[in-house]
Amino acid sequence: MAPDVERTATNGFFPGFAKLDIETDDVSFGGAIGGTGSPLLLLHGYPQTHVAWRLIAPTLAKSHAVIVPDLPGYGDSQTRNDQPRWTKRRVANALVGLMDRLGHERFAVVGHDRGARAGYRLALDSPLRVSKYASLTVVPTLDAFAAVDKTFALNTWHWFFLAQPADLPERMLAADPDAYIDAVLAKMSGGLERIDPSALDAYRTAFRNPDVRHAICEDYRAATSEDLEHDASDFAAGRKLACPVLVLWSEREQKESNVAPLHTWSRWAANVTGRGLPGGHLLPEDAPNEVLSALGSFLNDVR
Repeated sequence: MAPDVERTATNGFFPGFAKLDIETDDVSFGGAIGGTGSPLLLLHGYPQTHVAWRLIAPTLAKSHAVIVPDLPGYGDSQTRNDQPRWTKRRVANALVGLMDRLGHERFAVVGHDRGARAGYRLALDSPLRVSKYASLTVVPTLDAFAAVDKTFALNTWHWFFLAQPADLPERMLAADPDAYIDAVLAKMSGGLERIDPSALDAYRTAFRNPDVRHAICEDYRAATSEDLEHDASDFAAGRKLACPVLVLWSEREQKESNVAPLHTWSRWAANVTGRGLPGGHLLPEDAPNEVLSALGSFLNDVR
């Protein structure tokens, strides 16, 4: 463990873990860290924080050194320089810097939602660093935009709202942050009552920070521009993920989608497996046991 990792319990969400407090070139990373074994990086999605992994990380920590950061700009991970924009490529580079500080040369990556987008960009840009990659509820950005139709636009309207030029979305979000995040999480989970109240409070608290809301908007602005361009360039050049890939998706969401996750990911990687799981978009919280079962088999497979 690096010397500047505080050896105290992070909070009640991650029993036995320490608080992650790591300085890299342009990010002060917050989150949690715990366990021993092969290193594993868990990346959360929008509009959450590392708390989204609270039902997953403690079990994985029995056989892995688990690093659970807030994404740059989200939660407690503060960025010190917002130029150039925080694209997924820049986020991926910052995550490599985090793992360097912790002494991990090669590691597995599991990402959900926006974290999965940063995860596959990391695997594409730094193939020697990523041993395995798992994507939860995500197909590459290039394919997601290519499949946009009325159903997608209505169900995933925040993609287009948050990507509007600054600072219109930021001003609108400032009017009632709690109402906005509650509406988003209720849609993703199938009802706020399905989210643990203490976790919901953590998400609300983070989202009340205007810097976090701005970082989230910049995340989505990057998706419509630089991230999309990076994906298109890689796909045109025939670049693929070199590591084994696991794809997990929500059976409920898939009923409303015209994108086949396994077929889509097979265009980006040679070694792809996966399956649908019960629950909604928030798989780490909706179906933690099923996610753990799938991840355990995948991460522990030595082939």
